[in-house]
Amino acid sequence: MKQRLIVATRNAHKVEEIRAILSAFEVLDLSVLNDPPKVEETGSTFLENAILKAQAISELTDALVLSDDSGLEVDSLGGDPGVYSSRYAGEDGNDSLNNQKLLREMDGQSERTARFRCVIVLARGGNVLADFSGAVEGQILQRNQGEGGFGYDPLFVPEGYERSFAELGEEIKNGLSHRSRALEGVVDWLRQLREID
Repeated sequence: MKQRLIVATRNAHKVEEIRAILSAFEVLDLSVLNDPPKVEETGSTFLENAILKAQAISELTDALVLSDDSGLEVDSLGGDPGVYSSRYAGEDGNDSLNNQKLLREMDGQSERTARFRCVIVLARGGNVLADFSGAVEGQILQRNQGEGGFGYDPLFVPEGYERSFAELGEEIKNGLSHRSRALEGVVDWLRQLREID
């Protein structure tokens, strides 16, 4: 029987990506817990937000908890939207509105370098066990390209490619994404602890 790992999120896309990489675990989302709290992301960094979520959720279960905070950092916008990536267009925003706002903010910008950054925290019993980070560099497009993926995927072309994450497909994206790079560290760490083979 696989060991349970609870991802501190309700984001199905995120859970599927993590499940594909951490296949040695039974990867579950917050729906397995009885009325888990909505943890306010009050941190000013990805690490602070990931710690807040990991600690709060790990106090509710005996399982290993994985929390991630991630987002897009655009150089010409001083690193924005950063920790506000999912709510860039406001608390009631969505992927489409966030992308529209980013394109408005980038209008006329010739400097379009950006990166997706991910910080992952593992916790158990309210205690942080380790943290990991990953990033993928790229460029912001002038308009949406592709129907796949989620978030800013239709606007982001990773270094070395000519198509957006939304066009490249899940397999290629999962192989080079910021989240997959952070999860490589998770896998190595769990292997050293003999939590996985």
